[in-house]
Parts: sequence; C-alpha cells; structure tokens
Amino acid sequence: MKNKKVELIDWGLIDYQQAWDKQEEIFNSTVKLKTEIRNRQVAVTPDALPVEDNDITPNYLIFCEHPHVYTLGKSGKAEHLLLDEQGLKEKNAVYYPVNRGGDITYHGPGQIVSYPILDLDNFFTDIHLYLRTLEEAIILTLADYGLQAGRYPGYTGVWFDADNEKARKICAMGVRCSRWVTMHGLALNVNTNLDYFKNVIPCGIDDKDVTSMERELGRKVDINEVKKILTHHISVLFDMEILI
Repeated sequence: MKNKKVELIDWGLIDYQQAWDKQEEIFNSTVKLKTEIRNRQVAVTPDALPVEDNDITPNYLIFCEHPHVYTLGKSGKAEHLLLDEQGLKEKNAVYYPVNRGGDITYHGPGQIVSYPILDLDNFFTDIHLYLRTLEEAIILTLADYGLQAGRYPGYTGVWFDADNEKARKICAMGVRCSRWVTMHGLALNVNTNLDYFKNVIPCGIDDKDVTSMERELGRKVDINEVKKILTHHISVLFDMEILI
C-alpha cells in the first residue's frame, strides 16, 4: 500500500550538524520500519491474516536555513574549499564532509534548504526521475516569479542561461538514497549572501556563476512565500497529500 501523505516540517534556522543528526534519526527510523514491514510481509503464510493497512512508511518534507556552512559530498574534492581553518573562523563558517552525492556547496541564511525524507516506493523508484522532479518544482517556482530557469545538461540543479557564457546556478542538489528512502536534498538561493560562494569552487564547477532570486529580481523576496509555492509544486508533481 502506498502512502502519499507527507508531513511538512520547518526547522527554521538550525545548525547544520544538528539538522544532519535529526535527518539521520528520521531516515534510519524509516529504513528500519521499512525493513520490518518487508520481513513481516515475507513471513505471511497463505492462511495468515492480510498485512495491516497501517503497515506503511512515513514521508517528510523538511525546510530549514543554516548558519554559514560549507559541505562536501562524497564525490567532491576537499581542495574545492578555498579557505583554511583560520579563513573559516574569519567568515564565521564551519565545514563538514557529508554522505550525500555531489561536490562542495555553501549553505547560509536567506537560502531555502529542503530535506525530503521520502520512501520512493510510495511514489516512484527512479532516483534520476526523483532529481529531475525536484528540479522541475524549482523551475516552476521560479517561473511564478517571472524567472525563466532550466537545467544544465550533465549537471544536477537549476540554472539560468545554461546554454551560454552567462550560465549561473540558483539551486544546488545532492541526495542520499538507501532502500529507496531519501535524505539530503536541495538548496535554493533566495536572499543568500553570494559572497560566500567566492570561497569555494561550487559543485566543482570553476567557470560558472552562482546567483539568487534577490539578485535576479533586484529585490528582497519573502522566503516564507517561496516555501509555500515550492511546497505546492512539489506536492503536485509527486502527487502528495501535504500534512501541516
């Protein structure tokens, strides 16, 4: 039985390590429950009672912002961080290697970070489609603000002018998936201080710019409004029932 219900959670401004620990707790709990359900289903004999309808895994759509932090994915290179320990202190930033895909990126205030912890068996079991669907939700959200964004062939995330020398990235993505349960997710630059990206080779790409909604629109943007619009598009694309 597929569970299309998704609990919407907003952690607000939260330390990256604290958010990572909370993610891991939810993720591990979901994977454990999924394994237990599978074991019960395998153990069912022909004359046994049917599997209970409540034998389902939960789904979560989590939003937050982080204090200044640089994170390095499993496929990244440490030298893509251009700051040493003293430089990090001067920027009031921290650095973490993490267990997601992708290279190095920056998180900070004014940036929407979303951590969908979903059992993709409830939706579709295709990690590439999962990433493309998250990208589409961002593209549609930006379109609601009159911004025409798209994809950069060969890279994850969402870009402007990906087909020419003005290419600039507005949303980074990196996910982990085990037993079709996801964690980590996306980072959309809304009112982000873009100077912090000058201290990294973002996502390992050294010849492309990084941008934000504020920069593209020439004004500050209501970050809570963006979250609501993004939630709507994610829910429609994944056929979710959002629980608030």
